[in-house]
Amino acid sequence: MKRKVRITAAAALALVLPLGVTACSDKATGGSGGTDASGVKVGTGVTDDIIKIGVETDLTGVYAPLGKSLTQAQQMYVEEINKAGGVCGRNLELVVRDHGYDVQKAVSAYSELQGEVIGMPQFIGSPMVTALKQRIETDKMFIIPNAWSTTLLGSKHIQVTGTTYDIDMINGVSWLVDEGMIKKGDKVGHVYFEGDYGESALNGSKAAAEKYGLELVEQKIKATATDMTAQASALESAGVKAILMSAGPRQSASLAGIVRSRGVTAPIVASNSGFSPQLLETEAAPALLKGFYLTSAGAPIGSDLPAVKKLADAYGKKYPGQPLDNAVVNGYTNAVIFVDALKEACEAKDLTREGLINAHRARKSYDTGYGTPMDFSTWTEPATRKTYILRTDKEAVGGLVVEREAAASETATGYEVPVGK
Repeated sequence: MKRKVRITAAAALALVLPLGVTACSDKATGGSGGTDASGVKVGTGVTDDIIKIGVETDLTGVYAPLGKSLTQAQQMYVEEINKAGGVCGRNLELVVRDHGYDVQKAVSAYSELQGEVIGMPQFIGSPMVTALKQRIETDKMFIIPNAWSTTLLGSKHIQVTGTTYDIDMINGVSWLVDEGMIKKGDKVGHVYFEGDYGESALNGSKAAAEKYGLELVEQKIKATATDMTAQASALESAGVKAILMSAGPRQSASLAGIVRSRGVTAPIVASNSGFSPQLLETEAAPALLKGFYLTSAGAPIGSDLPAVKKLADAYGKKYPGQPLDNAVVNGYTNAVIFVDALKEACEAKDLTREGLINAHRARKSYDTGYGTPMDFSTWTEPATRKTYILRTDKEAVGGLVVEREAAASETATGYEVPVGK
């Protein structure tokens, strides 16, 4: 079984990453501990010339397009770092596994990576990370998940970057109220995935609905559901004035297409993983260009921020013809956060897992230049409570423009985030 997983991951990566990228490695890590010639303590994933960092991504499941962008962006950054001399006199090596957004595959892949890498700057899926939370703690594995559920808070070794889903929903609803799109007494629909992602977002919409006197119309769906006809009918019948969407891009496209075809003009506000620019090349484009918004703690790939513009240009040159989406920014910035911690751990002469996480958690005010500044010193709070409101735009790079700059509403600021729930 172990061999089968390895082959599947390698085969998947061969389809999406350029030649020369190492998807899997059978070479011994040499991470048995000790001190190198310069007095730096070393541990798992660190040899005299290599630091191995792990990736658990989705290249074949519901988030495959995003997983591809995330991984390519991180590989690009690793290559940039190595070209500049590496970290602590060592080159970085990205060791990738594809779990296809399947919990069991993710658990198996983690077992492979556990003894091979120092940490992971990408791990797609809150259900997957939640299932491994106890092992991550035991292994002292530094993980940056590409997931924003509150179930992931409360662990020193798991860094939820940016906001959590509930904070984004609160800020999104607050913005709708501020803009006069909804008011007290209105019905607001919320379509959400069952499980950690959807339930976390739902906590936020419930808190906002209570604060602003709104009636919430809930529609829970499975991650495998792609036809939103029943949900669209329910929301239309209820007469909702706005729709919240905490699911995947396919679900967003289906729902938007159906409700707009029926003349429903209610604004749709989606969680950060509910859109992909590839959708604007499909028949769903007209619907997604009518009152469709995205909440995100990170600036979009089409942002005017100098660091983001530089990234978009570099990524476009390295991967011509590949989509420029927000996952590129997210993947790249997570790699920056992770590697900066490696550099600081090197300066502290402790390239062990414990040294890495300690270096990371020492950063109280950290600004990558790619979005909102974050506080990494605590693991019981989101790293920020500021959310961008993004709007679809077919002419924009990545299909999104900033509708409102990152801000935290009074409701979001005063909201008590349910840690680990």
